[in-house]
Amino acid sequence: MKNIKNTIIALSLGISISVLFAFKSDFFEVAKQIEIYTTLFKELNMYYIDEINPATLTDNAIKKMLSDLDPYTRFYDEQGVEEVKINSLGEYSGIGAQSKFYDDKLIIVEIYKGFSADEAGLKVGDEIIKIDDVFVENYPNGQVTTLLKGSANSTVNIVVKRQDKSLNLSIVREKVTVNPVPHYQMITAEIGYIAFIRFNSKATPQIKNAIVDLKSQGMKKLILDIRGNPGGLLNEAVSITNFFVPKNEIVVTTKAKLKKWSETYKTKKEPMDLEIPLVVLIDKNSASASEIVAGSLQDLDRAVIVGERSFGKGLVQRYRNLSYGTKFKLTISKYYTPSGRNIQELDYTNRQGSKIPKFSDTERHSFKTKNGRTVYDGGGIQPDVKIEKTKETSSTMALLNSQAIFNYATDFYFDNDSIVSPEIFEFNDIDYQDFISYLKTNDSTFKTLSEKKFESAFKTAKEENLTNSTENDYQKLLIQIKSEKMNELSKNKEIIKNNITDEIINRYYYKKGEYQNHIVHNQSILKAVNILNDTNQYNHILKNE
Repeated sequence: MKNIKNTIIALSLGISISVLFAFKSDFFEVAKQIEIYTTLFKELNMYYIDEINPATLTDNAIKKMLSDLDPYTRFYDEQGVEEVKINSLGEYSGIGAQSKFYDDKLIIVEIYKGFSADEAGLKVGDEIIKIDDVFVENYPNGQVTTLLKGSANSTVNIVVKRQDKSLNLSIVREKVTVNPVPHYQMITAEIGYIAFIRFNSKATPQIKNAIVDLKSQGMKKLILDIRGNPGGLLNEAVSITNFFVPKNEIVVTTKAKLKKWSETYKTKKEPMDLEIPLVVLIDKNSASASEIVAGSLQDLDRAVIVGERSFGKGLVQRYRNLSYGTKFKLTISKYYTPSGRNIQELDYTNRQGSKIPKFSDTERHSFKTKNGRTVYDGGGIQPDVKIEKTKETSSTMALLNSQAIFNYATDFYFDNDSIVSPEIFEFNDIDYQDFISYLKTNDSTFKTLSEKKFESAFKTAKEENLTNSTENDYQKLLIQIKSEKMNELSKNKEIIKNNITDEIINRYYYKKGEYQNHIVHNQSILKAVNILNDTNQYNHILKNE
């Protein structure tokens, strides 16, 4: 009976895929490959010597198939579908904390101010050991985080490890709203600032509320900060652009294989303000919908774009419902800004295994903005005013991808009851040297690729009994590599200090505090203020004078 059931599931999957691809001219080849897969699946399930997990096999097969396309085309099981809903709607029922697995340990990485996790005393850096009666280490595939979610007003009991202590916390779940605007304020008597971190369904009303409030405080100029914003809902990008450009203006055009999925998106409402001087901040992590907003405002000469070149995601995805509550997100089209440019950076169509060519490495095409300024396709949105940054060394990238800064901030927090206000707090050179000392003695997560390969090679040699006379030489070389690694970090001291500053401030003042600090100290924001204070410079940039 079990074999029959699994075969039916596999056949259903095959039928669903065949319907999805029915429009292709080579339908026979598609149907042939589906039949091969289903017959193989049946034979494997019936005759393989050990018990197999059909769901896991199918999940792995799907992921492997999609891995040869682009990273945005993805399959979501039932748990993944819930995450999609949260990202799109911007709300869920849970405890109001974000967790992440580090080395098979479930660690709290962010607390949302004022929600139940915060009120119960949960802290960033806490390791969750147990959720109700379930031990984290015993739960498969890291899906234990779903147990933190549940019906509003229900209670979840968790055991956490904090430093060397074990704590039992009882937390009442509640409706959690993920605010896409973590902070806004007046910077000067005339210049307002809005930090905007995601394009969920709450984005448009939250941005509107911020603008209205800032105007009531006397705002006559605006900085919209979308650095680090990975994007989200395309319609939200159009609506937010609409705040600053006239009704019936083209914001973005999509071109798909299916004509019905090729659309032109225009502004539908009267704008909030057509005249307010506007600077948009972007960086290398501003992607997708963020690039639509920045690109359209640039093409329409409605805002000065300041910062780094953006990520370069010019592809559009759509969700398709599959059987048994699963979903499929697939790339269906490319989008084009009002001037006609597509800013996609990576050319997945011509990928060769893990090597993916860049459009920015080949001939790029020029386009004209409304005022006749020259802009280019491929490789993201190029800012009108570039903020120069020191290139990150491989050692710095390894550090930023490790847990070292996170762990240091955790220790710092529990060693210091309080810090000065976020506007004043500064991680100085003396603090930086303390951090370097910490790296040398306390943290093992920070390893460069060369270290990992060197240690792996020595381990292999040791297993083959080839290290009897080389142990001392190995240790000397390893010490030298680590010394050079630390020297390389010094080239990016300011980048590292900024990351540590954010991590520490977040522990005391949450996400809002990070932006309060940036407004005083961040180079991009200070440059934006300078541009808005200089009307001649602002007009010179936009009017191509």
